[in-house]
Amino acid sequence: MRDEQLLRYSRHILLPDIGIEGQAQFLRSHVLILGLGGLGSPAAMYLAASGVGHMSLVDFDHVELTNLQRQIVHTSARIGRSKVDSAKEQLLALNPELTIDTHEARATPETLKHWLKGVDVVIDAVDNFATRQMLNRACLSASIPWVSAGAVGMDAQITVFDPRQPESPCYACLFAPEPAPQEVSCASLGVLAPLVGVIGAMQALEALKLIGLEGQTLVGRLLMLSAKDLRWSEMRFKRNPHCPVCSISPGEDLTP
Repeated sequence: MRDEQLLRYSRHILLPDIGIEGQAQFLRSHVLILGLGGLGSPAAMYLAASGVGHMSLVDFDHVELTNLQRQIVHTSARIGRSKVDSAKEQLLALNPELTIDTHEARATPETLKHWLKGVDVVIDAVDNFATRQMLNRACLSASIPWVSAGAVGMDAQITVFDPRQPESPCYACLFAPEPAPQEVSCASLGVLAPLVGVIGAMQALEALKLIGLEGQTLVGRLLMLSAKDLRWSEMRFKRNPHCPVCSISPGEDLTP
């Protein structure tokens, strides 16, 4: 590591659980962030500040005034621009040493297969059930861990799926693909701005653990936060031996 990097990341390097080797691992890592909204914004900023060397940003949307109440990676001056370009500008201003790829497109089984090449961890910051099921299949096929979270109103949840671990449940073990639930969104129900900041920052933390930071991840644990009374609850869940997705033979193509 160069002297400038030693200085920039000195507070990480002082931590026994990271040190120089751990920080070097962060710098070598590649994280894909799917969604640059309320959750993806803080997750991306903390991963950039932490020195994750390569980031891929995926979002098909453009910055709107209504986004700015919570999507802190964007600014008023960038209203109308694509979210991936807006986020890239902000992240490079924070840490100009990053390598950032942008994909202004919707996720499909084909695009996900391409985007996941060389990726170490995925941040799920999307807001719909079908895309998460699609991401689950793609990450299982590529054996890539991912951090999933959601927030609406004053409630949020976060968990981790790690197909590298034989006993790790998948998303379909927790939420069966059929029947699909009725979609809810912050556009109709609202969402508290600091809530997505808390959960997005936690997604960054879990991603760093998956990259190499010492600590237990949220595999098999769904954390739920009620912002109204600041109360956490935890639900533990196991791999479903009859899961319609991850019970398929290893290596089998899971593309729907």
